[in-house]
Amino acid sequence: MARLPVAVKMTAGKTWLALAFLTLTGPVLAGEPVAILQGLDKVTARVSTIEAPLNRLVPFGTLEIIVRSCHKTPPEEPPESAAFIEIRDVKPGEAAVFLFGGWMFASSPGLSALEHPVYDVWVLDCAEAPEAAEGLGDDPDEPPSSSGE
Repeated sequence: MARLPVAVKMTAGKTWLALAFLTLTGPVLAGEPVAILQGLDKVTARVSTIEAPLNRLVPFGTLEIIVRSCHKTPPEEPPESAAFIEIRDVKPGEAAVFLFGGWMFASSPGLSALEHPVYDVWVLDCAEAPEAAEGLGDDPDEPPSSSGE
């Protein structure tokens, strides 16, 4: 039985829940190329949906978010999405401050949460990249035929 790699600092009380998730999920989780996150700006009370491609920097306010991995259980399993996320706070004229690095779980956003006075960020889902979904119906021979017409 394969498990997600665990590289997260958690308290002893939170570790059992993460390990239970990793043990109970059974088969290898299908990796997806885009993490769907939600962010809350506590000052304006604005909630934003963030599509974060893997290993790409995505800004949210003064935060820089990088999703390193995103996994979703297969449809026959109980629904769960988990993402390994790194978050830094970058303010103009100051050095970047590392705020968070670890796994976030969609079903338990409080298990491993970002602690920031202005922003909250949590995982909603893992999905396919929009570019990949749009290109499924394209004819691979289209560019040569359009140049030959």
